[in-house]
Amino acid sequence: MKIYNNFSLINHNSFGIEAIAEKFASISTVQELKKIIISNRNEEKIFIGGGSNILITRNIKGLVINLNMKGISSKKIDDNHTEVKINSGENWNDCVKWCLKNNLGGIENLSLIPGNSGAAPIQNIGAYGVELKDVFISCSVLDINTNKILEFKNEECQFEYRNSIFKQNKNYIVLSIKLKLTNSKHILKIDYGSIQERLLQLKIKHPNISDVAKIICQIRSEKLPDPKEIGNSGSFFKNPIITNKHLKELKLNFQDIPYYKLSEIKYKIPAAWLIEKAGFKGKRIKDYGVHEKQALVIVNYGKATGKQILDFSISIQKAIKFIFDIDLDREVNVI
Repeated sequence: MKIYNNFSLINHNSFGIEAIAEKFASISTVQELKKIIISNRNEEKIFIGGGSNILITRNIKGLVINLNMKGISSKKIDDNHTEVKINSGENWNDCVKWCLKNNLGGIENLSLIPGNSGAAPIQNIGAYGVELKDVFISCSVLDINTNKILEFKNEECQFEYRNSIFKQNKNYIVLSIKLKLTNSKHILKIDYGSIQERLLQLKIKHPNISDVAKIICQIRSEKLPDPKEIGNSGSFFKNPIITNKHLKELKLNFQDIPYYKLSEIKYKIPAAWLIEKAGFKGKRIKDYGVHEKQALVIVNYGKATGKQILDFSISIQKAIKFIFDIDLDREVNVI
């Protein structure tokens, strides 16, 4: 384990932002992680994984620790369920592919979500009607205050929409996760209109988990830019949740507003629709802007700074507040 000085983070964040870490280390074992925390007790520390959900707005004083623990394994629970353990440094989409190869179902709808597996419970990642919490058993975390390893079961993680106890408490570092997946009688989640449309186009009447994963990869690839080509972190904002009363008020001026009913009094509004309606879709200012195909994605076209992108995102939030009286929350973590 080597500690580098004045280390560039441009290849450690999917926005491709140039920023310098005063110190940087990549660790591959829990023992290394414990050791580096103890030996750098008085340093400011920031922990990163795949860098797909962060916006770096400054050079970082102190130590940046890249969590790079690898490993994936499985054991059968019963006739139709298998427990899969994934270490936090594993690329999430690679893990989805591994599960598909082994005919394990439950996370096929989460195909092509960028980042490492350690970030999955922090964000409670979700897409196309499925969230991580639906298949989540538990995770192992390191409490950096005590340097002790703790186990959090599903109900202890306080999962909400793109939120968890780990997002609120930065002292918990996810080491590994355990998922409960099906191994024969798979329950497919294909209610989303875009999935149904693609199934009809491909004339697939009885899809399997690989079919669903392939379709979702196609849909995501068509809408979302590849961070290797254009710097981005995927969805920059969360879909806001509003009251029934607020929705009725908005319908008076915006009859075409889309919404998803969560309960008798709560409705989810697509943030992409709000941003497009406000005129930001495809808008570009110098080296940054909103992607032309997906209004949820803010992109770095070249050498934009994190501060420029942050300020731009704030201007979007202010516009949405002014037009719709809706507070748009960031999904991206700002450093």
